[in-house]
Order: sequence, then C-alpha cells, then structure tokens
Amino acid sequence: MTPEAVTRGVRPARERDRERGSASIEFLGFLPVLLLVALAAVQLGLAAYAAQQAGTAARAAARTASLDEVETSPAAAGAAAMSGWLADGADISVVPCGDGRTRATATVEIPSVIPGASFGSAKRSATMPCDDG
Repeated sequence: MTPEAVTRGVRPARERDRERGSASIEFLGFLPVLLLVALAAVQLGLAAYAAQQAGTAARAAARTASLDEVETSPAAAGAAAMSGWLADGADISVVPCGDGRTRATATVEIPSVIPGASFGSAKRSATMPCDDG
C-alpha cells in the first residue's frame, strides 16, 4: 500500500472482503435481545389488560348484587362484562348486601406468552351501596 493511500483511508480489497457480512453477524447477535424486549412488552400489556378486566368484572358484579330484584347472578354479570377468553378462568365472589353495601372481588389469571410460565393473577374488588327500595 502506498503512503498516499494510507493518508486517504483507502484499504486494499482483501481487507474489505474480510469485513463483508459483519453487520449481519452483529444483528444476529442482537436479535435475541430484541425478541426478549418485545416479549416482555407484550407480557406487560397482557398483565395490565387482565387487571383492567378484573376491575370491570368486580364493578359489574357489585352493581348487579346491589339491585333489589336481581335478574341474573352477580358472578354471571361480572363474567359477561369481561372478554370471553379471560372470563373462562376468572373467579368472581360476591358478599351480599349487609350494612347497606355489597362487595365483589374478581380474580383473573394473567395469560402468558411463554408456554409453561405463570405470572399469577390480577385481583380487583368493588363496593357498591345497596338499593333501599
């Protein structure tokens, strides 16, 4: 290599050939990290959605239990207020009217994007005043 080529930053062809494909290899090394971050984001979203659905089910069950003439069971009303794919594994319990109020608690299993992994459950409660009429 001539001194002029060194000062201008020109490299011989065989040096350039050795670096060919290095960006692809670096990307393949970083790909598992990207996939892990994406799965964590999806799992966090599922956990938040399950918690929101548990709150919705608890409010619907408590509202139904607070009525004088109940046409449906409070647990069924809570399950109907949830998404169907989460309602199958939900547990909704209701304390009947006492002291002028009723309380409902909904527990929803948090779905997992990783087969075999368990992330627990989301539990929410709601209290409603009972009808006086």
